[in-house]
Amino acid sequence: MTQSDREISLMIPGAGCLGGHMRIRLLGSVEAFADGRPVPLGGPKPKTLLALLAINSGRVVGVDQLVGAVWGEEPPDAARSSLYTYVSALRRALGDAVSRRNGGYLVNSAQVDLHEFTQLVDEGRGLLADGSLEEAASRFDTALALWRGPALGDAQGEWAETERVRLEELRLVTVQDTAEAKLGLGRGESLIDALTTAVAEHPLRERLRGQLMLALHQAGRQADALSCYRDGRALLLDELGVEPGPELRAAHEKVLRDNDLVSPGPPQRSPDQLPFGIGDFTGRTREADRLTRRLRADTRLCVISGKPGVGKSALAVHVAHEIAGHFPDGRLFADLCGLQPVRAEPADVLAGFLRALGVTTTAIPDGLAERAQLYRTLLADRRMLVVLDDAADEQQVRPLLPGGHRCALLVTSRRRLDALGGGTQFGLDVFGDAEALDLLGRVAGQARVAADRDQALRIARLCGHLPLALRIAAARLAARPLWPLRRLADRLTDEREVLRVLQVGDLEVRGSFALSYDAMPARERVALRRLGLLGVPDFGTWLVAALLDCPVPEAEDTVERLMDAQLVDMSMSGGMVRYHLHDLIRAFARERGEAEEPERDVHAAASRAARSASALVRIAGDRMPHATFAVDRLDTVPDLDGRVLEDLADPEQWFAAEQAALVATTERVSELDLSEDATTLAAALCSSRFAVHNLFGPWWRTHSAALGAARRTGDRAGEARLLAGLGWLRFEQDRFDEAEDYYQRAIAAYESGGDRRGLASVLLALSSVQRERGRLAEALVSLENALPDLADPSAIAQAAHGMSRVLTEQGDLRAALDAGLRSLEAYQRIGDRRAEAIVLRSVGIVHRAAGRLPEAAACCERALELLRDTGDRLMTAYAVQALAKVRIRQGRGAAVRDDLEACLVTCNEMQDGFGQALVLRTLGELDLAQGRRHEAREHLERALRWWEALSLPLFRARTLRSLAELGDQAAWDEALAIFRQHGAREAFEGEPQIRPSDRLEVLGPE
Repeated sequence: MTQSDREISLMIPGAGCLGGHMRIRLLGSVEAFADGRPVPLGGPKPKTLLALLAINSGRVVGVDQLVGAVWGEEPPDAARSSLYTYVSALRRALGDAVSRRNGGYLVNSAQVDLHEFTQLVDEGRGLLADGSLEEAASRFDTALALWRGPALGDAQGEWAETERVRLEELRLVTVQDTAEAKLGLGRGESLIDALTTAVAEHPLRERLRGQLMLALHQAGRQADALSCYRDGRALLLDELGVEPGPELRAAHEKVLRDNDLVSPGPPQRSPDQLPFGIGDFTGRTREADRLTRRLRADTRLCVISGKPGVGKSALAVHVAHEIAGHFPDGRLFADLCGLQPVRAEPADVLAGFLRALGVTTTAIPDGLAERAQLYRTLLADRRMLVVLDDAADEQQVRPLLPGGHRCALLVTSRRRLDALGGGTQFGLDVFGDAEALDLLGRVAGQARVAADRDQALRIARLCGHLPLALRIAAARLAARPLWPLRRLADRLTDEREVLRVLQVGDLEVRGSFALSYDAMPARERVALRRLGLLGVPDFGTWLVAALLDCPVPEAEDTVERLMDAQLVDMSMSGGMVRYHLHDLIRAFARERGEAEEPERDVHAAASRAARSASALVRIAGDRMPHATFAVDRLDTVPDLDGRVLEDLADPEQWFAAEQAALVATTERVSELDLSEDATTLAAALCSSRFAVHNLFGPWWRTHSAALGAARRTGDRAGEARLLAGLGWLRFEQDRFDEAEDYYQRAIAAYESGGDRRGLASVLLALSSVQRERGRLAEALVSLENALPDLADPSAIAQAAHGMSRVLTEQGDLRAALDAGLRSLEAYQRIGDRRAEAIVLRSVGIVHRAAGRLPEAAACCERALELLRDTGDRLMTAYAVQALAKVRIRQGRGAAVRDDLEACLVTCNEMQDGFGQALVLRTLGELDLAQGRRHEAREHLERALRWWEALSLPLFRARTLRSLAELGDQAAWDEALAIFRQHGAREAFEGEPQIRPSDRLEVLGPE
């Protein structure tokens, strides 16, 4: 049995799932208690795992970090599987206290003694600063009472050892804080034993020794106090080669002064290694204020993180200079070169710091641990600021953490460094517009920027508001004072040139990004390159899985690592997690992709992305109202992760979040001439969302792009399908001339390829244009020609519905009703509730035309109920309009005016001119019925203008007939002529003398 097996066997399954109070103790051996009862945890590795999670309580700890803590830098191959076993056992033992989230784990519902300790210590220090010494001492005593022995007992490994040293440092500093409070209360004599022991254990800790001297002094033991100083000074000179620091000297001087022996001497020179601050430092006022407040309030660790070029180093140096006076014992600075090919080694940094602190070269220890111990010792009693720039990770920073609580550490990194316990994280984002313009103005000239603010804002946007890019752009402008701002903005527009433009002197955006990119593992670099080549504005992890051809969980881990490197950002859209690349990072990723990705790999990855997108669009479309025009089903569906499918539980929300990425993917695979993938995705998007919501812009973009690919590759079938889709688009936009032109071109393409099924689908669509334009006989011929080759039940039902509408126009109401009922039954069998509702509305119109108003009302009410359930706003408005027509004829029109007004708003918002004209005409008919002649004329004339613009003669004739009710004989005569011309209600042919007052109904499908 291996060590891992033995540890796993020590875990007790079923001991957990505890719903009560959970307490985890780290200040001694690692222990857990549920409702006061101990919980078995197993061996050192699971205890190490729990310790790391508990120290970071409330924060997610990534799997890689957990593996590194438990197994070190070179974990075995089975480390991850063993980790999952340990975590599963811990979750069984501890229940909800441990949970998984965002690719990691966290402790989120347990009381941890370490956090109680730090809270008590923070409260005590606040009270100490306020002069409330008694309360401060009480807090410190309570905090120290939580310790049961060396922290993290039983936990193992380098992480645990480093953390144990850190926690022991916290305890020792708290002992010193306790002594400070009690010395202030004059209780020095009570401290002598504890401080004597502490000094013996840590003889080089100057603050401890100084406190022991003062305790002895308060007890009247001046000689012992002076002897204590002499011993400490001799030890410092012998071991470190340095004189005592200011605090120990101050204690010595106090004892001497109280004995009238000596006056204070001059202070020693303090190290100050801060680099030169930027003279035109701009913006970041809020962030600088927050950092300054935290560091002045004795926050020991602040980490500034952010993407490359966001200005982390400039902010850190600026703040360090601002608060330099708060740290009179000195300021240390080191560039850790975290992403350079050769990083700064902590041991070398410590050697430099020790020399700055006065340690001679010969006295600097050889080993990292010994140097770190000496460094912490020297800083333990001093108020110093340490600034570490460009840290790679926590491992590089941890040995450089100072000792005493009066020191502060300010770190910059492209990662968040969450594992540095107790730190305050400051995530730095790009500039806003005002800050960007201010930076441009400071470097290029405020008057110049103010004179052309629009172009300056354009430059800011093209730089992605990234401070480094803005500074470079401003420097280029400053070097070219005669350039108009537009000239630089135009040069920044080209994604392939922008990185070359953003380079001046030794500053370049490309190089900054390259450091992060080169430091990433191979898979992350591939993912970034392919995201750049695909060009999506944002994305979900399913897309990364398709690009990498890997399972979604692996893609999630990849994205998490890209986020850690600040190359990918995360946001929320409608409750869904979205990821995106900064514009300039996307340009860099595309540049690297074009240089490094083989063409066949790019095509394969883009094809997988499009096929996954088509599958998801199809699934989402099936779960929401969708159109039924010639939508091919995918023969094969890529494997989709269950979590991705869960996102489709709300398909409208999913589409809203994914739409921009889906459009970009369609355009990109079209650019790559992947015609079949582009055509399938464009058609799926159209039928699933664009047609239902009248999203005409993205509909046109995707179909036009895919059509270009089909033509370039000679894909005649794809070209026909896309021409038909563009005809449908123009039909939905009420641009009937263009719709018919596209349909005729699609018919020619289908005929040349011998595709009778495709031809039938276009004939079916063409019949709708012909019907709306009043060419009823042609519409009937198109339907009859389409029917023999329609195989899809939905298309056959659609044809029957089209027949019903044409027959209604022609006045054959019995045949119209039969066709409508056949269509209705077919859609009910299919289960297409949206289409069922639309046909119900048409059947209601047939009943209304025949004078069967109760049946008409029942059909329209049921249609309205179904459409409201589907959430289809536009067709719901059409159903409301149809029911309103029935209510007007029933004498109940007063109840529907508000509904009609709301329908008019909906049609306007959804750019539906046909619907607006239809509702305006119905409002005019309602006004007629209520005797509101002026309002009736206004509504009817507005409807007329719409019908004339849309070139729809039958609908114009119906509106003219209604105008004739106001005594307009010319309108009546024109209406009769139109009806006769188009063969609508042939009964008029034998009744040429009918007058307007007879109010004979001339009804069509609306």
